This record gives sequence, structure tokens and C-alpha cells, in this order.
Amino acid sequence: MKHSIQEQVLIELRRILRATQLGARTLARESGMTTSQLVALQILNAHGEMTARQIAESMHLKQATVTSLLDRLQERGWITRRRGEQDRRRVHVQLSPEGRRQLVRAPQSLQERFLSQFESLQPWEQSSILATLQRVAHLLDAASIDASPVLDVGRIDRAADDTSE
Repeated sequence: MKHSIQEQVLIELRRILRATQLGARTLARESGMTTSQLVALQILNAHGEMTARQIAESMHLKQATVTSLLDRLQERGWITRRRGEQDRRRVHVQLSPEGRRQLVRAPQSLQERFLSQFESLQPWEQSSILATLQRVAHLLDAASIDASPVLDVGRIDRAADDTSE
């Protein structure tokens, strides 16, 4: 059966949504973490000790969201927090040894696979994909929805086993 162009577009959109859901589910099953938690751990691994504000800026998220995300990582023993010596209001976050082990064991995320392939494209093709996705977001009345550059589903600060929105 041949699909109309409208049906083909909807099929491809559904494939993207399903790939994101399945990627998040696979990561959670294999590592016990969400894509957002993995990204936070990767940022800490790359930059060393950081404040919650710096992590929030790196992930393009609100500090309250990152604080909740960090709470979950600390509960798992994957990060440590300590108050600043000069400014006790400042909290420094770093990857724990267990967090480093978790990063080594974690499978490559859908986001990492996508970015690796996307970066290999020619600049004109990257721009074309971006323009098309921006147009699709507009067509879905989603252009004004706040979103961070994390390919994940559900709440950013959810537990890995939480499937609710």
C-alpha cells in the first residue's frame, strides 16, 4: 500500500518519537539512568567540579530542575556535593568514583549516536535539517515550548523507572 506524502510525514514523525521513547527505555533498563542524568554525568566528567548553576547553564535548564536531577544522582551515589569554603551558600558538585564507573558501563545513548552522525554531515545539510525541524515545530504549534538540548522523554528530573509525564 502506498502512503500519501502527508501519511509518510506522520510516519516519520512517529518513528522519531518512538526512537526517542525506546532509546530512553533501553538506557534506563541497561544503566538505571535517564538520558538527562547521563548528560549531567558526562558534563561533570568533562568539566570536573561545577556548581548546580553551571550545570544548569550547560544543559540549558532551570536551576531548580537541575537541583532535582542532582538529588537523584546523589541518592544513587553517582555525585557528591560539598559547600564552598569561602561562600557556604555555594554548593560544588563532582562525579563520585561510582558515577565514573556508571559512565563507563552506560551504553551509548540515542542522543550520542544521533549527534555523532549529525556532526559528520556537511554544514549545508545540517542547516537544512535544522530549518526543516524548526518548520515542523512551528506546524505543530511547538515552536514556543521550552526545551533543552537533551533527547529525552518525560520530565527531565524524573527517575529512570518513572514512565509518567
